[in-house]
Amino acid sequence: MFNVSRVMSALLAGSDEAARVASASMAAVGVAVSALAQAPRSQTTRVIAPPSPDPLEPADADARASKGPWTAARLRQVLHDSLQGQRVIVVANREPRIHEWTPDGNVAVRHPASGLVTALEPVMRACSGVWVAHGSGSADRAHSDRNGRCLVSTGDAEYMLRRVWLSDDEERGYYYGFANEALWPLCHLAHAHPVFRRDDWLHYQRINQRFADAVSAEADCDDPIVLVQDYHFALVPRMLRKRLPRATILTFWHIPWPNAESLSICPYHEPLLEGLLGSSIVGFQTPQHGQNFLEGIDRSLEARVERGEMAVAYQRQKTLVRAYPISIEWPSRLTAGAADVPECRRAVRAELNLPPDAKLVVSVDRLDYTKGIEERLRAFEHVLERWQGPPGTLAFLQVGAPSRVRIDRYREFGERVRREVGRINARFGQHGFEPVALADRHYEPPEVFRLYRAADVCYVSSLHDGMNLVAKEFASARDDDQGVLLLSRFAGAARELTEALVVNPYDVEAVADILVAALTMGVKEQRERMQALRQQIAEFNVYRWAGRMLLDATRLRHHERLQGRLQMRLTARRMERASRFA
Repeated sequence: MFNVSRVMSALLAGSDEAARVASASMAAVGVAVSALAQAPRSQTTRVIAPPSPDPLEPADADARASKGPWTAARLRQVLHDSLQGQRVIVVANREPRIHEWTPDGNVAVRHPASGLVTALEPVMRACSGVWVAHGSGSADRAHSDRNGRCLVSTGDAEYMLRRVWLSDDEERGYYYGFANEALWPLCHLAHAHPVFRRDDWLHYQRINQRFADAVSAEADCDDPIVLVQDYHFALVPRMLRKRLPRATILTFWHIPWPNAESLSICPYHEPLLEGLLGSSIVGFQTPQHGQNFLEGIDRSLEARVERGEMAVAYQRQKTLVRAYPISIEWPSRLTAGAADVPECRRAVRAELNLPPDAKLVVSVDRLDYTKGIEERLRAFEHVLERWQGPPGTLAFLQVGAPSRVRIDRYREFGERVRREVGRINARFGQHGFEPVALADRHYEPPEVFRLYRAADVCYVSSLHDGMNLVAKEFASARDDDQGVLLLSRFAGAARELTEALVVNPYDVEAVADILVAALTMGVKEQRERMQALRQQIAEFNVYRWAGRMLLDATRLRHHERLQGRLQMRLTARRMERASRFA
């Protein structure tokens, strides 16, 4: 028999008993549904308080998190204190390990050339969670269980990799098509027109749903913490919200977000915005990208944009918009196993057939038209015209990992870069010496680290970039406090690394002047600049990036649980009043 006092006690206590008691009477359910229909959905989906204890009060979590530098151990402590050690689920297109068959029938394990992987793997080592990604390697299936799972061991920690399988047609439509022929050029101001095909959009929707299903299968509770990564998965947050309404979903958009007018070019911009608004928090590299996002919503959707709070209320759910500039681990794990700087300089110059005292400029990129590689080569050509040293004493090494070669635009770009390198070498090369070396193959992280330590100058010339972690990786490798960083003003990193030589990559003659100044900079000035860069990266490292997001998630979860309990008490009082007239 229905007992109002028992329902009241359970609801006021905020326990799971409320659910069991309320279900005892269809009449009570009818009253509750009628009352709840008048409340916002973001509150009513949290009527039943979770059985686990509450996280620490935000003030307590902030106080504990504010002590000392950010490290992997500190990030683990924050997870333990504020989120009870709950594991984190990351969903990203790129997997952190790729298993490939070699010609002799063995398997090689490759680390992809990806800033996203560089940033996220230290976080996963600290959190020991699950990384959901596209299984792209030819031997990935052979090294996964029947559910696509593979344990990744990093020496000091482990985490689970959950691979999602795609057919060739699906990969062509979702990844090469919509993600990289439509969204990538749409978001970058690099003078490449986006291409929108309806079939690509349909593939994008289907694959986003497949990844959302995989994340749901990996969740071990009804309110998991999910980090959705980048432009491949704009629809996943809304899909997850429907499956797991109590989840805390943090979406981080690694690349720039276009202004509202540019966004409107996309025929599917409204469902993309709606998808992202399934997130609890949407993070961008810079405040400007967040402002662009809010402006796009304001023009496109019937949503309430709260600019002061940097938040959006849409379909009875609130989404916070924040800037979280991404970074790298500090200190780098690669330092311990690396040769000292003099040995790296000697070995790399010997491999390039350079004299020991030759000046070396290094750039590291994927072969992508947004990276400013053609402009970079033209700037270096101007430097060669002005160089006063003997022939053979100045060289440029461009590491250019092949990227997205199924797309015509990328293949054509790679061919243009090779032609440009050949032209410059034909003009300035002599006696077997070529001043420009193009290494268009994949380099493993220790190889890149070695090149950073050997370089006199590292040039990052992005035409438009969310962050560009190469700039930070170069500084992290220079524990000798030497070397000079040239950095495009159009990379997000330029906002933080102010002691770099910040340039406009389009002004190739001005860049050449500054590059000459960098190559002839004195030891003292190099040291002052590099120490400032390293201090900035040490303080604002990837553990701080992840910690800030997770602490914001803690505050959000705490607020929502308090709101949920308030709603339960209000519901209890409504039910009590209704029962008096039953």
